[in-house]
Amino acid sequence: MGDVERPEGLPLGFYKELLDGLDEAIYFVDQNRRVLYWNKAAETLTGIAAADIIGTRCCDDRLQHVSTEGESLCHGDCPLARTIRDGIPRAEDVYLRHREGHRIPVHTRITPIRDVEGRIVGASEVFRDNSAALALNERSARLERAALLDPLTGLPNRRCVESALRARMDEYERYGWEFGVLFVDIDRFKNVNDGHGHSVGDLVLRMVSRTLAANTRTFDVLGRWGGEEFLAVLANVDEDELWSIAERSRMLVRESSLPTSRGRLSVTVSIGGTMVAPGDTVDTVVRRADRRMYRSKSAGRNRVTVLPAPDETG
Repeated sequence: MGDVERPEGLPLGFYKELLDGLDEAIYFVDQNRRVLYWNKAAETLTGIAAADIIGTRCCDDRLQHVSTEGESLCHGDCPLARTIRDGIPRAEDVYLRHREGHRIPVHTRITPIRDVEGRIVGASEVFRDNSAALALNERSARLERAALLDPLTGLPNRRCVESALRARMDEYERYGWEFGVLFVDIDRFKNVNDGHGHSVGDLVLRMVSRTLAANTRTFDVLGRWGGEEFLAVLANVDEDELWSIAERSRMLVRESSLPTSRGRLSVTVSIGGTMVAPGDTVDTVVRRADRRMYRSKSAGRNRVTVLPAPDETG
């Protein structure tokens, strides 16, 4: 720092006292990444005393920065080295190694240090513990998952499916893009709960949900509508394709089975399907698919019923 101009009358000790009083950790390196300064916050965060690191190279197995993907940075082209080379400031989320061995997530900000003629002579790195931010992000993600996913099956919940339905309905009204809806209900599910207990009932729900999900295309939405009911919203299908997907789903569920203390347990599903039609709303298209499902129930269960949209008699 000897070549850096400073206001008249301010000793270098003033800057050290100022930097040592910061809550954020900071250190300076020269062009060879040799540590020239290490403040008090850096000592606290890393457990490494200034006396133990000043004069050493930061890349010599001291901090052992790794990326969020777990890749070593110190022995490769790390952000600090890149900034020394090209003079571009950087901000990165990385993990450093504490003196006691554990990893700490830190957010780093790297800035080149230049002499009075503008030549890069090193860099500074400001870093702070990022644990709280990561915890907050994870908590937000958990809350988001809880808001959109059914906790038992892991499928989108009713709120999420309704949102997808509204989006498909908007596309239909704007661009005429048709879609289909399947309403799926597990047959005699009450008998499963009464005869085997609710814990087995939960396992059956998971089995059926996973079987249905495996038969769902990546751009379709399948969710738990409530209880033992599921709803699928299928884009880019016609009535024949809708029936074909429903029939394959019905067959796959029928051929699935769950091991229990009383042998393997199988269930069937009744499915109703319909295509969107002019004048539909989210409620009307779901109710129509629901009525088709009840037709399958009335016809003996373990069936698929897909009928043209105007048929409102049953």
